[in-house]
Amino acid sequence: MQTYSFSRYLSILILLSCAGCAALPDNSNLKPSYAIEDTSHTRIAHLLAKSPQYNNGKNGFVLLGDGLDAFVARAQLAESADISIDVQYYLFHSDDVGKLFSGVLWKAADRGVRVRLLIDDMDLKGRDNALVALNNHPNIEVRVFNPFNRSMARLPQYVTGFGSITRRMHNKSFNVDNLVSIVGGRNIGNEYFNANPSLAFSDLDVIAAGKVAKEVSRSFDEYWNSSSAYTVDLLLRDKLDKQAIKSIQSKFKTFLDVYSDSPYVKALKNSKLSQQLKDGRVQYFWGKADVVADHPNKIVSSRDANDLHLMTQLAPHFQSVKNQLIMVSPYFVPGEEGVEFFQKMIDKGVSVKILTNSLASSDVSFVHAGYSDYREELLRIGVELYEMNKMRVPNVSARKGRIGDSSKASLHAKTFVLDDEKIFVGSLNLDPRSFYENSEIGMVIESKEMAQTMSDKLKQIFERDVFKLELTSDGEIIWHGYEQDEKVIFNTDPYTSVWQRFSAWFLSLLPIESQL
Repeated sequence: MQTYSFSRYLSILILLSCAGCAALPDNSNLKPSYAIEDTSHTRIAHLLAKSPQYNNGKNGFVLLGDGLDAFVARAQLAESADISIDVQYYLFHSDDVGKLFSGVLWKAADRGVRVRLLIDDMDLKGRDNALVALNNHPNIEVRVFNPFNRSMARLPQYVTGFGSITRRMHNKSFNVDNLVSIVGGRNIGNEYFNANPSLAFSDLDVIAAGKVAKEVSRSFDEYWNSSSAYTVDLLLRDKLDKQAIKSIQSKFKTFLDVYSDSPYVKALKNSKLSQQLKDGRVQYFWGKADVVADHPNKIVSSRDANDLHLMTQLAPHFQSVKNQLIMVSPYFVPGEEGVEFFQKMIDKGVSVKILTNSLASSDVSFVHAGYSDYREELLRIGVELYEMNKMRVPNVSARKGRIGDSSKASLHAKTFVLDDEKIFVGSLNLDPRSFYENSEIGMVIESKEMAQTMSDKLKQIFERDVFKLELTSDGEIIWHGYEQDEKVIFNTDPYTSVWQRFSAWFLSLLPIESQL
């Protein structure tokens, strides 16, 4: 029996080693392509040209806090596209929203619009054939970033490729005609766009119209032409024949026809934002903006290669803060480095307010376990800590909206307000994974009106819609909040069981903070 067990374990080790050594296909013949610069003759360009602020070189911004608005913005902009659509996402689900979004791209491509779709491989297991069918459209090209080897199971690759395959492209951007971009926290999937009955994310994107869209395009081109981006056809071991491709495309078109009468699509069609975008009547905030983005080589380089990091670009903006810093991050693990940063901010008189997920609202228990280790220390140095109240879900934007009737809601927005003068919106979480492991993108927008509006909205949320944490004189943490219209105080993580709290405590003991 012992000999059998040893042989079995040895075989597993050999298989794992083989998985680690298996090479990806040769990617040296990747054909580069770039954003189309001259789009001044497009419909979107003509609509934007009606604005004096745009003609004076300013950029226009619209916050998208409501999930329906966020999908409508993408769909309507794609419908208005004349030249190109560039799409970059970490997760691209195969659910209803994922298929609807694919349909939006397909229809644009049918009109002759060039569509480039770049997706991280994290969410694509078993979906290569669908991507090949999409890629088979003459105006659509699909590339996969940092792919897993298709000749091996994924699980052993996680083990043998730890530190390389575990570093992902977390960027989220949508760019139309090199004139308008959407950047923010949303992936493509039901839960991000008010279409999931069991889970909804309180999330945030921003529409950015103007020259700043060209900066998003430049970042996209870097990733698109990176050696880590593989054409989907190159990855397949078994090539699909034309009949198989046509069958997949036919099923896809049937879904679109059937789903066109769904309540969700009807709600999209009734959106005021759709008509405003179509007619050029959108109410923009106007200002300047800088795109901050990790270089794609970040995920294959040393973690201390700061010249490749988004955080290096963000640092001057943080250093200039004098009075107030408000930060919203669903996944918040500050580490000792972060605690030291907040201490310095407070020492120079800056008020620091942070909103993150509670244990009850978090969709990643490991991350909450990492965060909980720092709550007491953060409160002790003077940080104001707020956590999501899953019973009172806020819409983190200036536009009125709703999360829907989902049975669980979770914070997913990533935004900072700096001195009521600047606002950051992007994919960046305040955790080691975003700082050092994954790649990210965001936008720092200089608009006092927009920043003040966001600041006022968040302060309103802090008053009643979330829990405020307090450190008592006994060194215990209590949570102040509201149930309906009644004030409540919790002595343990609100709306959690003993088992949930024990699990979070146990996870906090594991030495995995650098991967959170």
